[in-house]
Amino acid sequence: MKSDLIKHVSRTTSLLVVAALSLAVAACQPGADDKADTDKTDATAEAATDGAIKIEGLANEKEQVSYMIGLDMARSLEEVKDEIDVDTLSKAIATGLSDDKPLMTEEQATQVREKFAQRIQAERIAEMMATAKKNKEEGAKFLAGNAKKEGVKTTESGLQYQVITEGEGAKPSADSVVRVHYKGTLLDGETFDSSYERNEPAVFSLQQVVPGWQEGIALMPVGSKYRFWIPSELGYGEKGTPGGPIGPNAVLVFEVELQDIVQPPAR
Repeated sequence: MKSDLIKHVSRTTSLLVVAALSLAVAACQPGADDKADTDKTDATAEAATDGAIKIEGLANEKEQVSYMIGLDMARSLEEVKDEIDVDTLSKAIATGLSDDKPLMTEEQATQVREKFAQRIQAERIAEMMATAKKNKEEGAKFLAGNAKKEGVKTTESGLQYQVITEGEGAKPSADSVVRVHYKGTLLDGETFDSSYERNEPAVFSLQQVVPGWQEGIALMPVGSKYRFWIPSELGYGEKGTPGGPIGPNAVLVFEVELQDIVQPPAR
């Protein structure tokens, strides 16, 4: 578990450090659609004589471009904003854009960068491990109580399910392709995925989904609607979805309607 967390956090930390040292200059390059955009009249911004638009507090194009770049930098630094002294950052930028001598050498900068990355990585690992432990404990407690509720069945693997509507069609196999409508939530009720919100059923092979889905949908006759409670080991496990809504060791709740078996298993 710790090894997986270290790999994920290491990648995240590297991205943060790179972002902290980069400017979004590429965003300033004209694209194919830019000409059409510049031809449009903006009721809130009229062209000034130097090519700048009218923005209160930013009198000319140079000020506006500088402010825009500053906003881009701020967005790229959002995740490490608590680690930054803005006055010192401004001083470093001014030095870097002038002929003044920097306060640190390239060698010192490399040392600071590496030490910073190591500290952030250690903190992220500690945070993720604490979250994983908390989710594991809360999930186990929830599933133990949920298993005692009327209508809830538990399979040998630990998957829990409840029949909302029982269909009369065929049941899919582990390698069937199915069409389903579904809604996925966390234990706190937060929706992390929903085909209903997209107003379009999903079509996929059961070989492509997490084990809890593979097992659960194979229980359903076409035309059924079930509710599933999927333990983390049958879902996204200790990693969760890195950078996404599902945390490590999270129990998942799904309401699933099996509409059709689009393609039966290969023979």
